[in-house]
Amino acid sequence: SNMARRWVLSLHDPLLFPLVTLIIMDVFIQKMRIKKNRKVLVIEEAWKAIASPMMAEYIKYLYKTARKFWASVGVVTQEIQDIVGSPIVKEAIINNSDVVMLLDQSKFRERFDEIKAILGLTDVDCKKIFTINRLENKEGRSFFREVFIRRGSVGGVFGVEEPHECYMTYTTERAEKEALKLYKKELQCDHQHAIEAYCRDWELSGITKSLPFAQKVNQTGHVLNLKPKRKFDEYM
Repeated sequence: SNMARRWVLSLHDPLLFPLVTLIIMDVFIQKMRIKKNRKVLVIEEAWKAIASPMMAEYIKYLYKTARKFWASVGVVTQEIQDIVGSPIVKEAIINNSDVVMLLDQSKFRERFDEIKAILGLTDVDCKKIFTINRLENKEGRSFFREVFIRRGSVGGVFGVEEPHECYMTYTTERAEKEALKLYKKELQCDHQHAIEAYCRDWELSGITKSLPFAQKVNQTGHVLNLKPKRKFDEYM
């Protein structure tokens, strides 16, 4: 299955950092050289990896060679300076990134000229970027967030709408995690079934956004266990 082929390795532990770094380097190079499948290495919080000279050199190597083996590399960071501040990886990442994705950049508006120059964005790109989550285009649609995606020289803004189950799997919002934990504990079930029960109640609640529903669960202090409305209830 796809999940069986997906690995998540954490660099958070400073004691294990060198060991985990070596594991990542060795495993991905082995996988990369298997030509029959598409391979992707995504490095979250890239500044942690780039701060290590050994890992930075490895990232530089991958950006220059991965595509030869039908593989791709991506780095995720909240600050472009994390990348351009490293002389080791700056040119390799910027020059070999055919796909660029940007979330809401409004907090960087006053100094966006630097980001524009580094990423080679056009004036048209910038106008599109500053419409992210700013337009009156929400009516009649489920909750979504927008992202700017540039492939080669063509870029546009896209709405990203996740299934509730997917959102709850990856959320880092504390109130939402606490609400889900309550479901898991009270129902005495595994994570998957807790998410299914939680999202079923979320749908039936009529609340569109995730945080207000989580707050309602936390205030109630127990599983809501909502029931769907019967047809005749609507006419009573």
